[in-house]
Amino acid sequence: MTSPNNPVSKLVPGTIIFFVGVATMSFEIAGARILGPYFGTSIIVWTGLIGVIMGSLSLGYWIGGKVSIYKTDYAFLSLLLIASSVIISLTTFSHIYILDRIVKYIPGLKSGSFVSSVILFGPVSCLFGMVLPYGIKLSVKNPGSTGTAIGKLYALSTFGSILGTFITGFFVLPAIGFQKNLYLLSALLLVLSLAHVLGKKSVLHFGLTFFSVLVLAFLWIKSQNKKLDYIDLDTMYNRVLVFETRDKSNGRNVKILRVNNENSSAMYTDDIDELAFEVLKYYHLVEYYVPEFQSTLMIGGSGYAYPRNYLTRYPGKQIKVVEIDPGLTQVAKEYFNLSEDKNLSIVHEDGRTYLNQASEKFDAIFMDAYKSMLTIPFQLTTKESVEQMYRVLNDNGAVFANVISSMEQGRNNFLLSQIATYKSVFPMVHVYAVQYPNPGPEERQYFQNFMIVGLKSDHVPDYQRNNPEILKYLAHKINLDNEPGGMIFTDEYAPVEYLASRMIQ
Repeated sequence: MTSPNNPVSKLVPGTIIFFVGVATMSFEIAGARILGPYFGTSIIVWTGLIGVIMGSLSLGYWIGGKVSIYKTDYAFLSLLLIASSVIISLTTFSHIYILDRIVKYIPGLKSGSFVSSVILFGPVSCLFGMVLPYGIKLSVKNPGSTGTAIGKLYALSTFGSILGTFITGFFVLPAIGFQKNLYLLSALLLVLSLAHVLGKKSVLHFGLTFFSVLVLAFLWIKSQNKKLDYIDLDTMYNRVLVFETRDKSNGRNVKILRVNNENSSAMYTDDIDELAFEVLKYYHLVEYYVPEFQSTLMIGGSGYAYPRNYLTRYPGKQIKVVEIDPGLTQVAKEYFNLSEDKNLSIVHEDGRTYLNQASEKFDAIFMDAYKSMLTIPFQLTTKESVEQMYRVLNDNGAVFANVISSMEQGRNNFLLSQIATYKSVFPMVHVYAVQYPNPGPEERQYFQNFMIVGLKSDHVPDYQRNNPEILKYLAHKINLDNEPGGMIFTDEYAPVEYLASRMIQ
């Protein structure tokens, strides 16, 4: 037992428990940023991450309680903090190496994200869990006040978790990114452990802490000196990568904006106004369906590839872009040549909340909001959302919605459900298959883009028939009316992530 005169006795265990609570939630939120580029940020990934961390904490509570029966000194608590610090630093430094191999050898979104969570976040979470019961044992001096002491320490732990959530999500991640955040957590844990080391004057513990500081410093310096051929940023909403590569279809150099695990936008470096993603060209069907359009709305800006092209192609016509993430708009300005334009207005807001409150009317709406490679935010997939689109459209207006899916039966349920949902509101709905309008058996399995067009009027104008580009897009029209498996999504039930997981099985 540590002597009452030892300076560490004045370091209330509640302080350590409080900061471990801060670290736990900060570590969890940063974990989502680590997994994002490999598995996305869908509810499937979050479910696995939260489940693993909660399970590991529970295991730690049990182990910590058992250990406290035989050991009740601050030395062991210090070792828990040192071990947690070192493992967090190693996780931060080596996560790319580990995740590259998990993705390679463990197929599937559920299994891959779960195994990654266990390996990367399980050990530290277990150590964090051990701190609470061990700290309680150190705090309880009078058996008659056990309930009061436990209640206070649980309150401190929970309050620390709340504070860690808010500070990390609102301030730290957007300001410095997840890697520096995790290194700061490592440093915090070492500082907490150092109080015992200095008080105990133990050569062994001082050596362990000093070694841990050297490890942390080495990994920090090495991570800062790595020469990266890409830009790695954290915004308030996303992990963002910007890099250049070569377009395999034509050999041209292209700059990619990767948001979590989705190649969200692209720009040819030799022609910044040309659309690199084929699906974006299908928004030009607005020329056919709404030939007199003047004012349009786009939900989902990302790299602003289509808005830039729109302003060049349609001078004098207005486009309003609703993008939830101000960080992506800043990235588009810095790396994708987005500039101010009197015909472009930008609103940083969730697309659904904007639609709910919008009083302005538009001739066309372009839907291009994604939260991961295959999943649209559920609140933008429901009948209630589509009704709001219908409401803000002028008479004879149209909505153009980009959906990614396979055509294979049993894996196309999300596509069919979106078609059914739009048909429940709009009197006429057309569907275009961007890459494979007439797929063979193998091509039906491939993911491709589909453009769903919902018309507010049941009258289709016969314009632009002589435009070869528009005729090319019109030739990709398909009919899926006889395909089974579609449901109408509602705010009460919209199984977006579930159907997306079936697509990739």
